[in-house]
Amino acid sequence: MSDIHILLCEDQTLVRHGLRTILELEPGMAVAGEAADGAEAVQRALELRPDIALMDIQMPRRSGVEATALITAACPDTRVIVLTTFDYEEYVFDAVKAGAMGYLLKDVPASQLIDTIRRVHAGESFIQPRVASKLLLEFGRRSRTPAEEELTEREREVLSLLAAGASNREIGARLYLAEGTVKNHVSNILSKLHAANRTHAVSLAREQGLL
Repeated sequence: MSDIHILLCEDQTLVRHGLRTILELEPGMAVAGEAADGAEAVQRALELRPDIALMDIQMPRRSGVEATALITAACPDTRVIVLTTFDYEEYVFDAVKAGAMGYLLKDVPASQLIDTIRRVHAGESFIQPRVASKLLLEFGRRSRTPAEEELTEREREVLSLLAAGASNREIGARLYLAEGTVKNHVSNILSKLHAANRTHAVSLAREQGLL
């Protein structure tokens, strides 16, 4: 049986080297190459055509989600497994939508990583159970009708100014609102969009066509 050839896509050198050590000690697995950012991950995947790409989510130049989408489109025989510290709902959903066949957090035991690589190489999909629930939550959120998450006219005005980079004080001055009132509007926006922070809210709003 030939080796499973793996591309390591990870911007942290120590983590990348640690993964190489674990995988090269495993019979039937070989590290075909490494990439230190998302753009390099795509380039190396095109060059090497690995069986598996282990992909971090947050990387320079291109995100892991962007790299995953490009790799799965250009190299259909390369299967992507996301290996990251982040279990945010939108990351899991977007990674799976981009074509990832596995999603693991970096605190998994080496044995589970090895098992997942073998399973995905054999054509299965595997999402770590504690992450799978996040995927279902995000799927439910994105499946809601727009009316369920509709922003008020005032919240849309505040959101527009958030997107322009305005502070709460600047928004208050522009809309003739007390700073405390602005904070309440921002809080409502974050809640309705299920956003972690202001930047995330603006990103989600653009995705949903609210800006």
